[in-house]
Amino acid sequence: MTTDRYPVRRALLSVFYKDGIVELGKALAAQGAELLSTGGTMKALAAAGLEVTEVADYTGFPEMMDGRVKTLHPKIHGGLLARRDDAGHLASMKEYGIGPIDMVVVNLYPFEETVAAGGSHEEIIEKIDIGGPSMLRSAAKNHQSVAVLCDTADYVAVAAELKEGGTTLATRKRLAAKVFARTGEYDTAIGRWFAEQEGAGLRYGENPHQTAGFFADATRFGLGAAEILPGGKELSYNNWLDLDGAVAAVNDLPVPAAVVVKHTNPCGAALGSSAAQSLERAWEGDPLSAFGSVIALNSNFDFACAEFLAGPGHFVEVLAAPSFDEEAVALLRSGPKWGKNLRIVKVGDIGMPRMQTEERRIWGGTLAQGTDTKSGFDAVLNVAGKVAMPEGCEQDLRLAQTLAKHLKSNSICLVKGGMLVGAGAGQMSRVDSAEIAVKKAGALAKGAVVGSDAFFPFPDGPEALAEAGVVAIVQPGGSMRDAEVTAACDARGVCMVHTGTRHFRH
Repeated sequence: MTTDRYPVRRALLSVFYKDGIVELGKALAAQGAELLSTGGTMKALAAAGLEVTEVADYTGFPEMMDGRVKTLHPKIHGGLLARRDDAGHLASMKEYGIGPIDMVVVNLYPFEETVAAGGSHEEIIEKIDIGGPSMLRSAAKNHQSVAVLCDTADYVAVAAELKEGGTTLATRKRLAAKVFARTGEYDTAIGRWFAEQEGAGLRYGENPHQTAGFFADATRFGLGAAEILPGGKELSYNNWLDLDGAVAAVNDLPVPAAVVVKHTNPCGAALGSSAAQSLERAWEGDPLSAFGSVIALNSNFDFACAEFLAGPGHFVEVLAAPSFDEEAVALLRSGPKWGKNLRIVKVGDIGMPRMQTEERRIWGGTLAQGTDTKSGFDAVLNVAGKVAMPEGCEQDLRLAQTLAKHLKSNSICLVKGGMLVGAGAGQMSRVDSAEIAVKKAGALAKGAVVGSDAFFPFPDGPEALAEAGVVAIVQPGGSMRDAEVTAACDARGVCMVHTGTRHFRH
C-alpha cells in the first residue's frame, strides 16, 4: 500500500466495560468490517442488530474452562501478528487458513478494582486477565498494520478515522504505546498483590494511615537483592526511601566514603583514608541531623566503624554497606539500646551502576525517566570568571557538585576538606538554600567550596555565600544572568566554575 492508512476488514471486540462498544461496532460495520466477539460483548452487539461471529465459531475451537480459554488460538494471534509485507507470513496464513485481524478492542478484567473492593482470593485470581493482555500485546507489536484499543476514550477518534478510509500509522503507534503502558501497569498490580500475599507489605507508608509495600524487581538487583541481617526491626517505607538515597549518593563517591541521610537528603558525607574515618567525618558534618539517620558506606564495615557508632551520642536507624565484619555486627547488636533495633543491610552490589527507568506515579498516570548517571567526578570543570581555581580544591568541587545532585532541589552544599559541612535543600528559592547551607556550616563555611544543582538566576545567592567566606562555587551555568553572577563572584574573589550539567532532583 502507498499510504499508511489501513482499512479494517476484520475486528475482534471483547470488552469488560461495554461503554461505547455498540457505537464503535456500528462504525466498523458501516465500513464493511467483519466483527468477531465473545460473551457479553457479542450479546450487546447482536442486540443492537449487528452481525457478529462468535470467536469459537471462527476458530473452530470451543470456549472452555469457564472462559479461561477462548481467544488463545493461532487463528487469533496469527491473524494479529502476521506481517502483511512478509511473504513467508502470508504463505503461513494461507496454508493454515488464518485470516488477518486488523483491529482489536479489549479492556481488561477489573483486577485492581476487585482487590480494592476486598474480593476473596478466588475472586481476585479469576480477575487476572490472560487472553486480553495477550491479544493487546500481539496487536500492539504489529501496530504497523493493526489498530488496538484498550481505552474507551479512543473509540470516537478511531471511528472518525475509519470514515476517512482507515486508521493512520500515527494513531496506531499512539494506541500501541497506550497498550504497553496499560498492560505493564496491570501486570505490576498483579505482581504487587502476589508479593503482599508473601509478606512484602510494610506496616504502613509515610504515615500510619497509608498502606505500603516493597516489591522487588523480578531480576533481583540493587536493593531488591539486598540482604537484611538478622536482628533489628522491620524496614519501614521511610527507611527504604532513605536507604535508597544514601546508597545512591555513596555509590557516586570514591572508595572509601560514607553518606548520612535524613529525610532522603544527605546531611553528612565524607571521603577518608579508611571506612571508619569517612564514617566519623560524615557524622561530624552535622551531628544533630545525623541522630536517627540512615547511613551508607561504599566499603566494608569493619570493627573500627562499629566502635565509632557504638560510642555515646550516636543513634542510627539503618546501616548499609557492601559487607560487614561479624565482630562489627556483634558489637553493634550488644552495645547501645538502639543496636538491637538497628536495621543492618548488606548491599553486595552497592557499586553497580544505577541504569534503570525511574518511575513515579501521579494522579491518573506514570512519569518515567532514565537515571541521572552523571556526577561531579566525571564533569569537566570550566572556570567562568577571572578568579582562578584555588589550589587543592578540585576534589572538593567535584564532591560538592556530586552531593548537590543527591539533595532535593533547589540544592546548595558546602564542602571542605573532603567533607560536607553544610547543606540547604528543597527551598523555593536558591538564595534560601544558600543561606540555610551557610547557617549549617557555621564557622566551617570560611574556606569551603560550594556545589549547586542548577544555575543561579541572580547574584544574591553567590553574594550570601561569598560573605560567609567560600572560595569557589561550582554550578551548571546557563542562566541569562551568568555574566552578572560571575562578575559578582569576581568582585568578591570567589572562583566561579561551570560544568554544563544540571542535577535537579524533585
